[in-house]
Amino acid sequence: MKFTKILSLVMVALLAVMCFAACTVENPADENASGANLDENKDVVENKDAAENNEAEVPEAKVLKMATNAYFKPYEYYEGDKIVGIDAEIAAAIAEKLGYELVIEDMQFDSILTAVQTGSVDFGMAGMTVTEERLESVNFTSSYATGVQSVIVKEGSSITTVDDLFADGATYKAGVQLGTTGDIYASGDLGEDRVSQFANGNEAVMALNGGAVDCVIIDNQPAKALVEANEGLVILETSYADEEYAICVAKENEELLASLNAAIEELIADGTVDTIIAKYIK
Repeated sequence: MKFTKILSLVMVALLAVMCFAACTVENPADENASGANLDENKDVVENKDAAENNEAEVPEAKVLKMATNAYFKPYEYYEGDKIVGIDAEIAAAIAEKLGYELVIEDMQFDSILTAVQTGSVDFGMAGMTVTEERLESVNFTSSYATGVQSVIVKEGSSITTVDDLFADGATYKAGVQLGTTGDIYASGDLGEDRVSQFANGNEAVMALNGGAVDCVIIDNQPAKALVEANEGLVILETSYADEEYAICVAKENEELLASLNAAIEELIADGTVDTIIAKYIK
């Protein structure tokens, strides 16, 4: 009897040990869930890294920087805060054709060549004429438009033709925009002592109205806009010079020069350039 009680106690103890052991075994389902959570966290980290890598790999927009002087209507001028005009639209069409975004930087006209030479911009486009002097520092594309240098005078002026500026004993003084072909031509033809240089056409016309100069030599289209905005001024019927406009590019940037020329050729051939010019010059 005593033996039976002892055996019973041993059996109870064994059962207790077995139950305790069974309780300490991890639940396979919990183990799987824990593993799944770890894998899921790993995926999240990897996906985040991949996203960050993809974001870093997105290329920046390709940009073409154009230098201009936005006081040369209708080729470039401000409409609100935006620079518009013939050159602005043709440049935008060129950039689009080459797969670039166009950025226009406004600056003094006589700073454009330096900006192109130093690489702070990609090209200059500002109703700019090809001259031997400019060719010493930059290259030019094919011409995309023609221009005429005109002479603005007051109504009733004794200057009735361009020839009057060169008559014997003539002392007429001309106002010009600094760095333009009007400046180059007049300074060479009349002498620097008979030429006053201004930052833009508006300032030159103000000098004409104030009597500081006797005429203003400037491109024909801006001349028309200036005369329209200033009562009492007229444009002489005879032109001072005829010229062609082109885009200037740094001499070492031959690849861009070739690309611009190809784009200009295509835009002239498909009528885009003529359409843009006709929009501004009726």
